[in-house]
Amino acid sequence: MSAPAPSPLAIVDAEPLPRQEEVLTDAALAFVAELHRRFTPRRDELLARRAERRAEIARTSTLDFLPGTAAVRADDSWRVAPAPAALNDRRVEITGPTDRKMTINALNSGARVWLADFEDASAPTWENVVLGQVNLIDAYTRNIDFTDERTGKSYALRPDEELATVVMRPRGWHLDERHLVDPDGTPVPGAFVDFGLYFFHNAQRLLDLGKGPYFYLPKTESHLEARLWNEVFVFAQDYVGIPQGTVRATVLIETITAAYEMEEILYELRDHAAGLNAGRWDYLFSIVKNFRDGGAKFVLPDRNAVTMTAPFMRAYTELLVRTCHKRGAHAIGGMAAFIPSRRDAEVNKVAFEKVRADKDREANDGFDGSWVAHPDLVPIATESFDKVLGDRPNQKDRLREDVHVEAADLIAIDSLDAKPTYNGLVNAVQVGIRYIEAWLRGLGAVAIFNLMEDAATAEISRSQIWQWINAGVEFENGDRATPELARKVAAEELDAIRKEIGEEAFAAGHWQEAHDLLLQVSLDDDYADFLTLPAYQQLKG
Repeated sequence: MSAPAPSPLAIVDAEPLPRQEEVLTDAALAFVAELHRRFTPRRDELLARRAERRAEIARTSTLDFLPGTAAVRADDSWRVAPAPAALNDRRVEITGPTDRKMTINALNSGARVWLADFEDASAPTWENVVLGQVNLIDAYTRNIDFTDERTGKSYALRPDEELATVVMRPRGWHLDERHLVDPDGTPVPGAFVDFGLYFFHNAQRLLDLGKGPYFYLPKTESHLEARLWNEVFVFAQDYVGIPQGTVRATVLIETITAAYEMEEILYELRDHAAGLNAGRWDYLFSIVKNFRDGGAKFVLPDRNAVTMTAPFMRAYTELLVRTCHKRGAHAIGGMAAFIPSRRDAEVNKVAFEKVRADKDREANDGFDGSWVAHPDLVPIATESFDKVLGDRPNQKDRLREDVHVEAADLIAIDSLDAKPTYNGLVNAVQVGIRYIEAWLRGLGAVAIFNLMEDAATAEISRSQIWQWINAGVEFENGDRATPELARKVAAEELDAIRKEIGEEAFAAGHWQEAHDLLLQVSLDDDYADFLTLPAYQQLKG
């Protein structure tokens, strides 16, 4: 006997939006409600398991590959499903939120893939959540254009064959959508809202276009969380009547615990897996979060000193390439976050050289593609991968059997010859305040000091402040990291911003709120698992 029809979900505390009825249809909401009914209890169990695992790390200050899944790792026979044609060549991927202008520019960028982001590059206002879905539907039906009111410039889509393939990123398991609740008043997980609305409206439409519903899965911490996503995919494909295996998912290995379960994650998703991605800032945030009380050997230096050539980061990326290619999956490299300057050619020259070196290294290491944050970087990254790939769509035949990574290599933080600096503290405060202020205005992708920053940036900033203070770090100038020093630096930054932008713009922004929130999550003894959880309570709309 089939399960009873789910009760309809209620939209609460949300102003009506133009065209929301095209997305929030009764049928689409019934699908989201069924996802919520079937899978949220398991999601809740997995979140509780995260806390248990973190407590175990606090007790032992170590991690290891799982003994219980050794057979999966030892079995050389299994592979993930072959890549569909639209995802076989991923040499350059551009990332960004789903506002109307970005949707057009990303699809037109020349990148092979656009990561259409409902997660770290998007502040989850109800407007961003719903109208982002409208924009993607409009893109697939070619009903999208945009005129910039400030410049008068118009934007329109290029021919279909020139457009990037969309890989959509829903919110992580830990985030709820407060504007959509069940009859008990329980919010629906943001992951089910984002995935459910997108999948329900676009799965068949994408198949008709010769593509499919493709996803990036963020913040995954274990293979059990990947297993839940696989169960969601199986159910969803049956629900809308498309073939099993149509969905493809790329998992971001951006938590330290997931780095020890890469093969198991691919195994759980093997009929739906497309690859793994090396997400560097969240990865560093996860290291600090999990080993924050592990003593001096786990203290990270300034974030800009932790390059991808650091021994523990090199172990992580090389293990990722080897794991992916062993199992027939794509290995996707990290972010080039530089934002070109229209005014400073010398800044551009130096930055372009760094981007080129970074992408050359990834291509030569065996990655099949990599991320950029700006269309001007697409040609640079493409050139790096073209030199290695030529006409081949990927280099999955490079098995990297020369790579041997031990469990301890992934957490050998003290192998890096760099220390926290006073300027590093100042930068963490500056970037943290400026990013949080923009996020509270509904912007998730923000240009700060010529870098495109997202929520992962704020997480590493506040985590490093917290870690340095709690580890009693002494900087090169003799200052010790203390709450008082962090408050002093934050007050100076707030005053500098006021002078920089003027009293009127300062008053119109969320600067004091951002300052207070950064200090709250940087100084509280009780370390918040995610900055976005308390920040969401202050997000209007």
